Amino acid sequence: MNSYVAIIGDIVDSRKIENRNAIQKKLKKLLDEINQKYTLDIAADFSITLGDEFQGLLKNQKNIIDIVNYIQINMLPINIRFGIGVGSVYTDINYKLSYENDGPAYHKARRMIEDLDSLKKQYSEAISYVKIESDCENNVDMLVNSIFSLCTAIKSKWTDVQVETIKAYIVNDENQYKTAEYLNKGQPSISKNLKKAEYYSYRNALNEVAKYLRAKVEIDNVII
Repeated sequence: MNSYVAIIGDIVDSRKIENRNAIQKKLKKLLDEINQKYTLDIAADFSITLGDEFQGLLKNQKNIIDIVNYIQINMLPINIRFGIGVGSVYTDINYKLSYENDGPAYHKARRMIEDLDSLKKQYSEAISYVKIESDCENNVDMLVNSIFSLCTAIKSKWTDVQVETIKAYIVNDENQYKTAEYLNKGQPSISKNLKKAEYYSYRNALNEVAKYLRAKVEIDNVII
């Protein structure tokens, strides 16, 4: 049976947001961009299922990190929580309505969302906004989730200026000189903001997770 990746996301503390309609429109636009950019990887489109929740289904693990990070960064200062489940899907896949699909991949993703919500209630501040349950050995998931937790800790300290710099840096192909011109600032200022935000540590950690997930896809394809 094929293995899929179900991703369920929700807006953290959505009821406290004053301009919820504008935030939902922004989220929908980002999901449309994801559906278009990663169309070859998507088994069921990303779409909003409830006012503050959305979900989608991927054919493999290859671009999980890029998709999650793209949504997280572009929604800041609004935080998004992600539950990721890797497993089978029992129902016939509805390409347009992900919420009509069902199976272990979705059950795992839902369980991860519930775990993150539970952590938020236990502590004064959530220790992670991303959690995955896969078909790997449990200790591998624990290591990956530890990296997600550390990345959340780094991201939680970003200032508004650092967020602005990081967004512009990503838009401008992670080129400091292009970013400086884009923001009408000097390149040393861009470099300083990125270093103070520990962006390189953040991105390198996620890159290592992405490499692992992509390598696993290649191994699975060879085995098949």
